[in-house]
Amino acid sequence: MKRFGGGEQSRAVAIWLWAVAALVFAMVVVGGVTRLTGSGLSITEWKPIMGALPPMNAAEWNEVFEKYRAIPQYQLVNAGMSLNEFKGIFFWEWFHRLLGRLIGAAFALPFVVFLLMRKVPRRLIGRCVVLLGLGGLQGLIGWWMVTSGLSERVDVAPERLATHLGLALLIFMGLIWTGLEAWNGENHSRHPAGWSRAAGILLGAVFFQCLLGGLVAGAKAGFVYTDWPLMSGGFFPPADWGKGALAFLHDQALVQFNHRMVAYALLIGGTIYAVQAWRWRLAEGLGVSAFAVAAVLWLQAILGIVTLIHAVPLWLGALHQAGAALVLAVVTVNLWLVRRSQARLFVSGPRSRGFSV
Repeated sequence: MKRFGGGEQSRAVAIWLWAVAALVFAMVVVGGVTRLTGSGLSITEWKPIMGALPPMNAAEWNEVFEKYRAIPQYQLVNAGMSLNEFKGIFFWEWFHRLLGRLIGAAFALPFVVFLLMRKVPRRLIGRCVVLLGLGGLQGLIGWWMVTSGLSERVDVAPERLATHLGLALLIFMGLIWTGLEAWNGENHSRHPAGWSRAAGILLGAVFFQCLLGGLVAGAKAGFVYTDWPLMSGGFFPPADWGKGALAFLHDQALVQFNHRMVAYALLIGGTIYAVQAWRWRLAEGLGVSAFAVAAVLWLQAILGIVTLIHAVPLWLGALHQAGAALVLAVVTVNLWLVRRSQARLFVSGPRSRGFSV
């Protein structure tokens, strides 16, 4: 382990953390496919250890199929489904859960080894423990989500799906950020407050937009109002306000409208951010990262429109979910770069003004 920038660094730890982040990215995409194929309720029990193996014979397959046939989704949506058709949705959910177990092992086991080898920078041990705890909590949140669709609903509750997705993305961001810290070491340089604030707002807005996307997915709102830029010929959607505050979580028109509006705000804010970075020609690669933020925001918005007007085919829906995670990764790295930038960014002239928000 070396000293760098006044603190410890370990590039082996950084590579490990980024590898786990890549697995979480895959988990998010597979989760999207699981949702789009209607597979999420095909396994009606939570067996963290024994559930690692799929049914191994005809008797076991019949047993899990019978349990699925007892829930509302089968009775009201998939009545008459054959065993072979059931296997098709079962394996998506099984693979999703298996990937979760793999992520847990890929984090926990190397973490213990690195601790024993004293390779983890001291200041990052606590962060890694928190990430490990959040990973365990994610399994519980996933089962909490599934239970919402086993008795009274034919799918999971949108707010629980958004919570499950949001926690996965928090873990994803934490892994990326902690990996950057491990790779580069500690840095006590002063960062430009204005730009840091703007970059932080962008990150928060992107994360919020991902949560709104989870509500859209949970409410299946992407399958309705597939015209753009209007919604069923009008700007404002015909929301059912009889649901009260729950309309913001469950109403298909309203959750899609909110997702669209925040997307427009992000495009405007991200573009202004990139233009300001170009005007002031920021050092330390901040200008490049600002343009990367704007670029991925525009690409994701275009992909979202294409996905919507085609009524969310599987491959486009999965690609859009992957794009959301990519945008989140880029804005996370951008904020880290801003906060690590050197005090020499404060010079006389226009560049000294920073980004005022």
